[in-house]
Amino acid sequence: MQISQRPLRLLTRTASIFTLAVAAVSLHAQQTASLSQSLFFVPPSSTTSVLAANDSPDAIGYSSSAGAAETASAENYISSSLAAAPEPGPQPPPGRYGRRPVYADSHHNADGSNKYTFFGGGGFTLPTGGTHNYFSPSYNFQVGGGRNFNKKVAALVEFDYANFGLQSSLTNALGGTNGIYTLLGVTPVGGHGHDWSFTLDPMYTYMDRDKIGGYVIGGVGFYHKVTDFTTPAEETYFDPYYGEITIEANETFDSYVSNAVGVNGGLGFTYKASRFSDVKFYAEARYVYTANQRRPYYDGSTGTNPTANVNYFDVFPQNSAPTTFIPVTFGIRF
Repeated sequence: MQISQRPLRLLTRTASIFTLAVAAVSLHAQQTASLSQSLFFVPPSSTTSVLAANDSPDAIGYSSSAGAAETASAENYISSSLAAAPEPGPQPPPGRYGRRPVYADSHHNADGSNKYTFFGGGGFTLPTGGTHNYFSPSYNFQVGGGRNFNKKVAALVEFDYANFGLQSSLTNALGGTNGIYTLLGVTPVGGHGHDWSFTLDPMYTYMDRDKIGGYVIGGVGFYHKVTDFTTPAEETYFDPYYGEITIEANETFDSYVSNAVGVNGGLGFTYKASRFSDVKFYAEARYVYTANQRRPYYDGSTGTNPTANVNYFDVFPQNSAPTTFIPVTFGIRF
């Protein structure tokens, strides 16, 4: 009886396939182990330093003497590093939103305020007291600058110019029917006055909020008071295109001057468009007193004035009288 060879061949092929599969799995395992060793290899000294605290020298594959030396070296390094580290200093207090930084340079004070300030403005002038009897309201302007010692205290140098009109009662009296200027042949009569000054003015800021502020100011200085009397007059000048042209203008025919020491004082308010800006708009009002000295005068009338100096002709003695007025000013400060 003939035995079939087919089962034997099937068994032989199955054994061959199994052998090849086992060889392939073994080769893949060797390649994976080699790749892992190359990617995660750590030098022996580093490995010992890192693992010395947790693993024994035998566990990391070194002799016990080598592992102990590496461990002691790592511990000594950590101890010396901690000893050399500086002690932490006191921490600054937490900042507040909106607080200005602290400066210490040539342009700022320690509290952050500017060391120097400048300002300028204009407004109107109101004569008061006896001055109102001959001067009428008009305009004024001022410019100045100075030193801020901090946010509250400053010293300013100012130039102020206060202009005045003349009351109609005065001009009518001088240029009227029996007026002295009428007797001298001058009529009609007009005029104006002014009082300019240089003053030193300390200022104290009593309120300084984000946008608004308030201050008091006052000072002393030199005041120069002038009153000019005018009359209409014809003036002729030559124009290269039109020839001689005659115009009518006010001409000064008499003038009086008086110098004096004066004082001023008042209140002001400021406004900032932005809390971070150094530019301020201000409005202030002051009271001004100038200590002009009265002069003896001769007004040209008949009769004798016991205190008169007949060599001095003065039809306007009020110019040498003490002067009082209130300038109201609006301006900008930076």
